[in-house]
Amino acid sequence: MNEVNRRDFLKTAAIAGSGLIFAPNVLKAQSKNANSKLNIALIGFGAQGKVLFQSIMKLPNLNFRAVCDLRPQMRKYVRLVVKKEWKQDVAEYDDYREMIAKEKDLDGVFIATPDFWHSPMTCDCLEAGINVYCEKMMSNTKEGARKMVKTMQKTGKLLQIGHQRKSNPRYQYVHDVLLNQRSLCGTLTNANGQWNRAVTLDITCAPSVTLPEDVLKKWGYKDMHQFLNWRWYKGLGCGPISDLGAHQIDIFAWFFGGRPKSVLAGGGVDFYPNKDWYDNVMCIFEYETYQKRNARAFYQVLTTTAAGGYYEQFMGTEGTIKMSENPGLTKIYKENSVPDEKWKKLIDEGVLEMGAAPAAPATVQDARESKPPAEYAMPKSISFTKPIHMLHIENFLGAIRGENKLTCDAEHAFEAEAAVFKAVEAIEAKKMLYFEESDFVA
Repeated sequence: MNEVNRRDFLKTAAIAGSGLIFAPNVLKAQSKNANSKLNIALIGFGAQGKVLFQSIMKLPNLNFRAVCDLRPQMRKYVRLVVKKEWKQDVAEYDDYREMIAKEKDLDGVFIATPDFWHSPMTCDCLEAGINVYCEKMMSNTKEGARKMVKTMQKTGKLLQIGHQRKSNPRYQYVHDVLLNQRSLCGTLTNANGQWNRAVTLDITCAPSVTLPEDVLKKWGYKDMHQFLNWRWYKGLGCGPISDLGAHQIDIFAWFFGGRPKSVLAGGGVDFYPNKDWYDNVMCIFEYETYQKRNARAFYQVLTTTAAGGYYEQFMGTEGTIKMSENPGLTKIYKENSVPDEKWKKLIDEGVLEMGAAPAAPATVQDARESKPPAEYAMPKSISFTKPIHMLHIENFLGAIRGENKLTCDAEHAFEAEAAVFKAVEAIEAKKMLYFEESDFVA
């Protein structure tokens, strides 16, 4: 392969959302006419349900058949938008079981409800012969997540979990090309990541849209406050370490190419005394990488500051890759010990581009301080304008049509989420915990 064709290959492969170079070993795609319209429904129209809905409404060849939510004003909003934009009638339900019973020809259901409902809703849909896209966490319990995997395997239906980075071309490019093909970082030695958010107030609503007490209790909520702020309560969600950290801890295992061996974690309810779950968590995971070496990854989630944003950073003997869904936070650095000619060749081949130059020469404050590394960037051809969740949704719909395979089926997602469950256990145990093979097996 000459250098021009090689460059074109790398760029084309990086953009492709599926295929041999990117696709993990996942479930076989379904057989559905690629040109036929898919019948879909949405369960849950809260914050994440709205994100999914906005992407779905930009996609072709779909029949939006039904929406299910406890709040009538939410159902009405979806119905009116679909009627206006797509000229389609949407059936409204406040009980997902009734929806499954009446909507007999659904091809796919999107589930964006509180975590503790993910497992029963998903399993019921799969049993009814419907493919499911379910948001992470898979469940608020490991047992619930296991049941989802087993039901997927038993029914043979597709179950995509909402770790949307797995369908992101920039993340795929780093994993497949920069790390596995080019070993850009040299020997991977460690990683770190974080997701920090500023102080937020509790979610509230007007009395006119408050749900009746009997309805709330029927569906597992103590009151309307708990219904709106479920992420913070035990028995409903798993707190910020799952809500945010699950995405990034998933990336640690993906890029390192191995499961974690141990975890040491600490956290506390230090700022929001009226909440159940830890408002800050710090973890240290140990991995055996695909290079057959040990590496550690530090992760933190803070809910009292937005400083630093959210990212995952992988460091090695020859370079560092800082990744984020926010392209502005994505940076690539070359260690000064690596000859410039080596990375210049990567630029010539279209694998990398030069990054921003330092604004001014750095002033060395200490003789032991290392010189700042040179900054590089991914090729502009890897950029995209679609919303980040749309790519993952397209992957799910494409699998239903038989066009591709899932990038994050439940079996693989379970392995990543097992690390989150163990981190919570480590906080409670106040000591390092070690993973067993059984922790990753559904």
